[in-house]
Amino acid sequence: MTFPVVGMVGGGQLARMTHEAGIPLGIRFKLLSDTPQDSAAQVVNEVVVGDYRDLDTLREFARGCDVITFDHEHVPTEHLKALEADGIPVRPGPEALVHAQDKGVMRAKLVAIGVPCPRHRIVSDPADVAAFAAEGVADGVADGSAEGDGFPVVLKTVRGGYDGKGVWVVDSVEEAAEPFRAGVPVLAEEKVDFVRELAANVVRSPHGQAVAYPVVESQQVNGVCDTVIAPAPDLDEALALRAEEMALGIAKELGVVGHLAVELFQTRDGRVLVNELAMRPHNSGHWTMDGAITSQFANHVRAVLDLPLGDPRPRAKWTVMVNVLGGDYPDMYSAYLHCMARDPQLKIHMYGKDVKPGRKVGHVNTYGDDLDDVLERARHAAGYLRGTITE
Repeated sequence: MTFPVVGMVGGGQLARMTHEAGIPLGIRFKLLSDTPQDSAAQVVNEVVVGDYRDLDTLREFARGCDVITFDHEHVPTEHLKALEADGIPVRPGPEALVHAQDKGVMRAKLVAIGVPCPRHRIVSDPADVAAFAAEGVADGVADGSAEGDGFPVVLKTVRGGYDGKGVWVVDSVEEAAEPFRAGVPVLAEEKVDFVRELAANVVRSPHGQAVAYPVVESQQVNGVCDTVIAPAPDLDEALALRAEEMALGIAKELGVVGHLAVELFQTRDGRVLVNELAMRPHNSGHWTMDGAITSQFANHVRAVLDLPLGDPRPRAKWTVMVNVLGGDYPDMYSAYLHCMARDPQLKIHMYGKDVKPGRKVGHVNTYGDDLDDVLERARHAAGYLRGTITE
């Protein structure tokens, strides 16, 4: 029997770790990468270097692939529809993926299916942003929460943003000018008064089987995910169940195949609101590589091939992931001696990237029964690898 070939569009670390998860299953991967030096291109055997925005390139790449999947959401929707028309399975398909590609489409759909979201609308210029802010004040008059001019407001380009890019928090109409200079639609959202950010990760297969991982706490620094704690500490059981059910419901309603990350705000009044969607393995699920019976990457491979999904339950009481960001200390390998000797249970995952300040170049996972200890171990290792901790 010939094992299937998974075509992965995008050569980043998500593709690299998805390929790793397919190796024990004998799954073959074919990669469409921007450059031969990309993270996944260093480890996948069959690499095509090309532009994912070019339909002819995509069609040529798809030859010999049994299914196409992605490590990013940027492939033009119309190209994906063309691949499907050619008879090539695309997972997730374009009708689902557009909700992760376009924040305006995503918000409209979530509202239509009754999913709680921040107050929002598409705005046309800075004056429209001021009007949106004022609408929030007007809405607050009825419940006594009206205050000021409605600022600050969160502005997002509807396509292309990630890790804080394409997102602005503006405090005045003057500050609202910057997002419109790109000439793309802009989504305005209320600035949510939240306690913390959570993430609900689920995986769904073509025939409708779905699994949910424990809801995690995601801690951001300068708009970039820094630490993930699994499960989210002190999260009310009913609220956690509501978040998992919400994520599973979104996956079903949108027809998602593969991994879906639902990024959430936990509000001060005890609600969860959807912030963002990602239809691929996600940073908030990296802990599953060492902390779950079946990782997000392994389950994504299973889902896109329509294999039975694996058990998502955690292996330990607590698992913590901390991203390793590039700093002024490029020789991370020399830090292994200290990190591994200090913590033999530490799991290090590096992406083969050149070290640049602020760039995600890897992550570490720790696990155990004492959360304070697990957190300290992970943060120490990530800091030592980066060079911000030297002892």
